[in-house]
Amino acid sequence: MKSITLRAGKERSLQRRHPWVFEGSIAKGGADTGETVRVVAADGSFLGWGAFSPKSQIRVRIWSFDEGQRIDAAFFGQRIAAALALRARLPIASDGVRLIHGEADGLPGLIVDRYADTLVAQFGTAGVERWKKDIVAALLAQTGLARLYERSDASVRGLEGLPESTGWLAGSGATELTIREHAWRLSMDVAEGHKTGYYLDQRDNRKRFADAVRHYGCRTVLNCFSYTGGFSVAALAGGAEEVISVDSSAPALARADAHVQLNGFDASRHRTLDADVNATLRQFLKEGRQFDAIVLDPPKFAPTAAHAERAARAYKDINRLGLMLLKPGGLLFTFSCSGGISPDLFHKIVAGAGLDAGVDGAIVERVGATPDHPQTICFPEGEYLKGLLIVKS
Repeated sequence: MKSITLRAGKERSLQRRHPWVFEGSIAKGGADTGETVRVVAADGSFLGWGAFSPKSQIRVRIWSFDEGQRIDAAFFGQRIAAALALRARLPIASDGVRLIHGEADGLPGLIVDRYADTLVAQFGTAGVERWKKDIVAALLAQTGLARLYERSDASVRGLEGLPESTGWLAGSGATELTIREHAWRLSMDVAEGHKTGYYLDQRDNRKRFADAVRHYGCRTVLNCFSYTGGFSVAALAGGAEEVISVDSSAPALARADAHVQLNGFDASRHRTLDADVNATLRQFLKEGRQFDAIVLDPPKFAPTAAHAERAARAYKDINRLGLMLLKPGGLLFTFSCSGGISPDLFHKIVAGAGLDAGVDGAIVERVGATPDHPQTICFPEGEYLKGLLIVKS
């Protein structure tokens, strides 16, 4: 077994069971792409077994901190079984479920979602790519499903020196699927949609929004960065009379309209705008428009902490405009899915937006991703999605 020796003092993060080893922490050693290596401290003491990635700044991702652990097909079967057992205990109101959530499930770089009778997997790192065949076999055996579609087309593959890879790994057929979420039905194309096809991490927040729209009596709702209209469906379910979905993707907006019809809502209560969100917010401000509720769910502005400063300006701008467009007593449901923006920083950004807008508001709830997207104690980077439900003063 090949070994990776860390520089003196660089062992502390692994002793705290953090699963990443960066290039600059390594004193010596190397291996083939995805090969399992023994990671040791400068004094030779064992730290963990990990997957080596010669092209990535995260040079090793730890599989196990147990020196007696064998990294083989049985290991991956055990990790998958544990992840599935956790989901079986969670109250998930959908047949769209995140089954494997990377580091949080002890499988760095692996994402697996279930949409009804179909699995969709992303193999994002060299380690899981090397073990793909065994992982696929375990997933099919343990879920009892026959269809698995690969969506290994995320940008992280490039950082690992891996080419994009998509298509059926098991089974075949239509990639257009429909799932149940709470009392609604939602569709996606797992070959084309964002991430693995849909944003399952916002499932419970969509229900929260429906309940808030109903509780606060919101009649007019603006859903920004709406994608395929999940929050728009939620607003209509909550009794909103007028919902506007704004996105720069015409196909996504077409599916949003389809979702309105699929769930039996009056199409006249929903309209779409194929437009830039910032420009649209400014135009509504010029027109003197105001709304009872606004959702701001933008794409990832800051993938890492290095992008945080620029992203903070973008988040602040849209939140400033959103707060100005809200009626007094109106709801702002604002999110950041950027791993480089901490919850504390996001709160400060929104506070700055309120100061610039000359308004205040009460934070009535702080939210995150659904529990099938777990965050572990030892891996705080897993807390990527954070949201605030604010009632404008």
